[in-house]
Amino acid sequence: MAGRRRWSTEEILDTAAELLRTTDVESFSVRKLAAALGTDSSSLYRHFRNKTELLRAVADRILMEAMDGYRPEGDWKQRITALALRLREAFGRQPQLAAIWGRYASSGSGSRLVMEEVLQALRASRLPDEEIPVRYHRIVILLAALIASEAGVSTLTPEEYEQGMELFRVAVLGADPERFPALAHFARDVRPLGADRRAAFDEILAAQLAHIEAGSP
Repeated sequence: MAGRRRWSTEEILDTAAELLRTTDVESFSVRKLAAALGTDSSSLYRHFRNKTELLRAVADRILMEAMDGYRPEGDWKQRITALALRLREAFGRQPQLAAIWGRYASSGSGSRLVMEEVLQALRASRLPDEEIPVRYHRIVILLAALIASEAGVSTLTPEEYEQGMELFRVAVLGADPERFPALAHFARDVRPLGADRRAAFDEILAAQLAHIEAGSP
């Protein structure tokens, strides 16, 4: 009788990524992944020690995709902006994984490539070396938060999105002007979180880079 098939690490990650397209991180489990592969959980633990390590590896593959074919061009701000947009696009194709990157980070080759490029770009900004690690940390936190937030909205069904918009309109336009005077004043101009996300992404990143530039010698 033939034994069970041995799955490669790449095949496991492919299947995990497919499962995560249709389920959230909380619902995902090594047991469900094993069932999808037609094997038992113990065989997967030969490749990954636990669920967290597996999720980090899946997120790292997205970083690798984002860095595939990347060539640094322009000044340091243009380099970081181009990298940020590539990350945004890569996680936009698989938004469920954006939350994984923000929550679990990664420690593989993709992560190292992203770290190297951001650090190299910051060195080109002529910041003192002692300031670069802190600036790097701030940029990556900002990117992870923006990308995960945008991905969260993109995973909503049209019905869920419309329901959210209706609740937003009721909450804002129906605000008591005596209790919420500022909200009532700006009610017709305040935008919901799901609106103009691309412009918000660009503006927030540009503001952060301008702040760094202002501190450069």
